[in-house]
Amino acid sequence: MEKSVDSLFTKDVLNYFLESFDLQTELKKLGDFENYVFEAYRGNTTVILRITHSSHREKDQILAELVWMNYLHNQNVKCPEAFKSSKNELIEALQASDGSFFYASLFSKVPGSPVKIKSPEFNDQLIHAWGKAIGQMHSVTKEYQPSKEIKHRLSWEDEELLNIETYVPNEKEIIKNTKLLINELQSLLRTKDNFGLIHSDIHSGNFFYDGECVHVFDFDDCSYHWFASDIAIPLYYSVLYGYQSASEKEREQFAINFLSHFTKGYEEYHSLPEDWKQQLPLFFMLRDITLYCVLHKKITPEERNDGINQMIEGLKSRIIKKEPIVKLG
Repeated sequence: MEKSVDSLFTKDVLNYFLESFDLQTELKKLGDFENYVFEAYRGNTTVILRITHSSHREKDQILAELVWMNYLHNQNVKCPEAFKSSKNELIEALQASDGSFFYASLFSKVPGSPVKIKSPEFNDQLIHAWGKAIGQMHSVTKEYQPSKEIKHRLSWEDEELLNIETYVPNEKEIIKNTKLLINELQSLLRTKDNFGLIHSDIHSGNFFYDGECVHVFDFDDCSYHWFASDIAIPLYYSVLYGYQSASEKEREQFAINFLSHFTKGYEEYHSLPEDWKQQLPLFFMLRDITLYCVLHKKITPEERNDGINQMIEGLKSRIIKKEPIVKLG
């Protein structure tokens, strides 16, 4: 979390939200990169408390996320349910000392356990279940229409990280290639069968696996996007965190096997979008750009370790060369 936000997030802020959702004071911090996330207890039930600063998301965008999540949950998609506060609100707000706001949301904790990419559990069966979960999500979302009172989530091109000059103002080649990629993506066809509200960030860190099913969480980045992007992101991060140092041939072989099992699972619920495979490299390159920007936004040069620096250099090299993280043959 940026230091400017961290200085505003006091114990009083946290305690206000604990009281608002009738939570016990015993907490386990799970993360603080883009949101403050805690495992908490509501009575004897384990729940997930997420606190968001208004510099990251505005209240109406969070509400759109939560309403969609509850729609998915009610359609038997394996994802968290968003709970209401003691005031019967999905979101509780508190003004910070500088006039900005913190927004809190409460979720059920999904069953299962995390799976590391290099663990034995990261196998063909899991990849099939991963594809199945996303195919189901796309299938039921095609019929989703939020009420007039709910503001729509942003579209992919509204992502503030694509304002790349803000984060790397002096990197002219990267700025140029970003604009070229955005223009190419804007020319792609959008239909009900290939474009809609998607999770946008279903990597292995954003789901639990119970040995049979994938339970997806962290819908913070959901947006209107091409369905193929939700296919690209699982493969992108699996390569980034599991096969970055492998040879090009090994990465390609992994990708072929991954997509074989993933798409079989996906097609149990939804037909593969037209031209999806040709579009994957574009979404790989788009994720390189947004990841490059978020690392510059969130982590100062002084805070970066060797691993982060190596990742940044790899991202920069691919963006300049206009190369996807893995070639699909």
